[in-house]
Amino acid sequence: MRILVISDIHANLTALEAVLADAGPVDETWCLGDMIGYGPDPNEVLERMRSLPNLFCILGNHDVAVLGQMDDAVFNTEARRSLTWQKKSVSPENFAYLKSLSQAALVREKVTLAHGSPRDPVWEYILNTLVARLNFDAFKTPYCFVGHSHIQCIFHLDDMRDHVSLEILLPGEVLKMTPRAILNPGSVGQPRDRDPRSSYAIYDPLASTWESRRVEYDVSAVQKRIQAAGLPEKHAARLSEGW
Repeated sequence: MRILVISDIHANLTALEAVLADAGPVDETWCLGDMIGYGPDPNEVLERMRSLPNLFCILGNHDVAVLGQMDDAVFNTEARRSLTWQKKSVSPENFAYLKSLSQAALVREKVTLAHGSPRDPVWEYILNTLVARLNFDAFKTPYCFVGHSHIQCIFHLDDMRDHVSLEILLPGEVLKMTPRAILNPGSVGQPRDRDPRSSYAIYDPLASTWESRRVEYDVSAVQKRIQAAGLPEKHAARLSEGW
């Protein structure tokens, strides 16, 4: 069984299409939120996501903000500019779709799904082993999948030693999963680990494997659309370097 795990598309249709093509046929798609925000293609991304069969999706902080359920003041200046544009751009149909999704952490079989963390599904970043350790107490399943940080990584908990370790897999490397772990597929539309290629993962629940993957896409085409829409130049520039 192949499950496509994606997060943080951020209104980048070109990156999303590259990931879908590279992943090939899958049985399900699990999206960990932030389909919109930052990028130039909010409606196109939402419509493409809605067209996917067997899609299971939760909300991220940018999605919640566009719905008006979060104070924009918590975002930086450039992100607020983008959110203002996104709010005006999202169609009523896509707004209704976002509103139908949950911002809470949800469980799919052996996996807890959250955008930020199981402790704070919308906003908390899991960026280090200390924060990861605190979050292992907040979910009961063997695994938790998160996004939000835009960094492809895995945190393992050794219960015997009460020790958390951080692992970065090479693209294409297949991990034989062992409980307990917090896994992040990285960002489709705005990677921040100094690798500009789109990031995602393939999860096989029957074989208990996780494959971190990367794929190139036409960054310059997205940058041109960001500039044409009058969105912050920073959001175009960072795509080239993955920061």
